[in-house]
Amino acid sequence: QESKMGELPLDINIQEPRWDQSTFLGRARHFFTVTDPRNLLLSGAQLEASRNIVQNYRAGVVTPGLTEDQLWRAKYVYDSAFHPDTGEKVVLIGRMSAQVPMNMTITGCMLTFYRKTPTVVFWQWVNQSFNAIVNYSNRSGDAPITVGQLGTAYVSATTGAVATALGLKSLTKHLPPLVGRFVPFAAVAAANCINIPLMRQRELQVGIPVTNEEGQRLGHSVAAAKQGIFQVVISRICMAIPAMAIPPVIMDSLEKKDFLKRRPWLGAPLQVGLVGFCLVFATPLCCALFPQRSSIHVSRLEPELRAQIHEQNPSIKVVYYNKGL
Repeated sequence: QESKMGELPLDINIQEPRWDQSTFLGRARHFFTVTDPRNLLLSGAQLEASRNIVQNYRAGVVTPGLTEDQLWRAKYVYDSAFHPDTGEKVVLIGRMSAQVPMNMTITGCMLTFYRKTPTVVFWQWVNQSFNAIVNYSNRSGDAPITVGQLGTAYVSATTGAVATALGLKSLTKHLPPLVGRFVPFAAVAAANCINIPLMRQRELQVGIPVTNEEGQRLGHSVAAAKQGIFQVVISRICMAIPAMAIPPVIMDSLEKKDFLKRRPWLGAPLQVGLVGFCLVFATPLCCALFPQRSSIHVSRLEPELRAQIHEQNPSIKVVYYNKGL
């Protein structure tokens, strides 16, 4: 039912991503759009304009002359800069679109300055500080995390990362130099295993909401929270693999050549560039590994919740939950 002058219909669901999220390809397109670093260059006025388009559309007012593509573009710009639950503007470096440029700078430096203890400590600390900002900016709204818990997670992850990096650094002293280049990766992986569960410890205590296929809440489950957090840890570690495994191999062979021996200052920018190239692809593709709305078999839920669901809707075999990012 077209309204006057071919205006946009009001039934486009812009709460959901534009592409089918049950397929890997649809999720990948969605995350390529979400993590697009070009969104960082938008001015405050452009962000406001997108926010107005989206809020008006949700209120049933179509901005005159708006096309469907423009509506989706506004939605993704809006989502890139504003928190979904609170509606506040997210600090620039905490946004999904800042992931690639920030990570590429930090990872590039971690991989370049892996030989001396002070620089190892410094860059692992910078990385965990950045993680803390991102986790704080993107924390889910219905399980608010306290500043104390954030602090604990931050200190523990930093300690874990630095301890892993320095421990492995001393262990690999006698091994071929290429092995030493993989130490920062191990440290980042270890920190993710500490950081994410601690950041989301509330979910591990109280559980996360599980719903039926229609999205009606059936209760809270810690088992679902564990599975969701495990999936996030895996995809975060996978995200780091290409960026932290490919450049060291390339750099190791390049540094043996005269070209870089004569220009040692080129090492860091080259490393950052290589890492950036890997991250532009790895970040969205690894976010897309698991559906945002994951499912868990009722048989794997806690006994009480399983009994409760079985009593109310015996036909339900699978429940759904939002795994977070």
